[in-house]
Amino acid sequence: MPDSTTVVVRVPATSANLGPGFDSLGLALGLYDEVTAALSADGTRVEVTGEGEGELDLGEGHLVVRAMRAAFDRMGAAQPPGVHLRCHNRIPHARGLGSSSAAICAGLLAARALAGDTSGVSEFSDEEVFALATELEGHPDNVAPCLAGGLTIAWSDQVGIARMVRLTPHAAIRPVALIPAHRLSTEVARGLLPKDVPHADASANAGRAALLVAAMTVRPETPVLLAATEDRLHQRYRAPAMPQTASLVKRLRAIGVPAVVSGAGPTILAFPTPEAQDSIASELGNDWHIQPLDVDTDGARVQFPETR
Repeated sequence: MPDSTTVVVRVPATSANLGPGFDSLGLALGLYDEVTAALSADGTRVEVTGEGEGELDLGEGHLVVRAMRAAFDRMGAAQPPGVHLRCHNRIPHARGLGSSSAAICAGLLAARALAGDTSGVSEFSDEEVFALATELEGHPDNVAPCLAGGLTIAWSDQVGIARMVRLTPHAAIRPVALIPAHRLSTEVARGLLPKDVPHADASANAGRAALLVAAMTVRPETPVLLAATEDRLHQRYRAPAMPQTASLVKRLRAIGVPAVVSGAGPTILAFPTPEAQDSIASELGNDWHIQPLDVDTDGARVQFPETR
């Protein structure tokens, strides 16, 4: 890395929707990407280890770099000649665990930290970071928990500005990610959603989403979580693009395990009791990886190497 000021940003994986909370609810998970960034006078270079190694653009097309460029523009800062990045990725790509949101948030926070002492740069508040992250990602449900940690409820106000409320999940909430070997793009999954849905389904989802907030924060018992994670708005419409995921969600729920499609899929997020984890294992084939996860309560974190 260059000798100039270097910043390290750690960003968590996230799971959006959580069943009924389509495009609004999100949960931060204890699985992290770490980006080390510095400005450079000799062009842009990106090193990637872990997820995406050998697949991602290693120059200006890398999503973290693009987010940094967008942040410099938004702050009114001069664009640096180049950026040097070292990305150690643990969040699976195209699996519904918020890898693109993590990259966007990492880039925005890195740029804010590196431009912080530059003359003439306007303040780039947390609210403005969230707004730009939502703009770049297209919706706020993943970027909100990535930035804030915990359980978030996100929406856009009457003039289109992204807003969020952060809640602390109950200590008994212990998610398990069931991660398949295959991938699914968010664009494909969104393309399967109908323009209109029955009023009864919308009404049912509104009630379940409200119940889910209560279940995640004060009533984490399995029967409540099972009812609260029922969805009628998006999962069944996306099932043709991920039949294995849809089948497994159905089987897990049939044996009493609260399970949902994570984001756009194809990962499944389940909330089993310790005793039920053996039941989950018996339902999986060799193409699935079971990963118990903590809930992240810190959100994205920025450090300078000398303070680590």
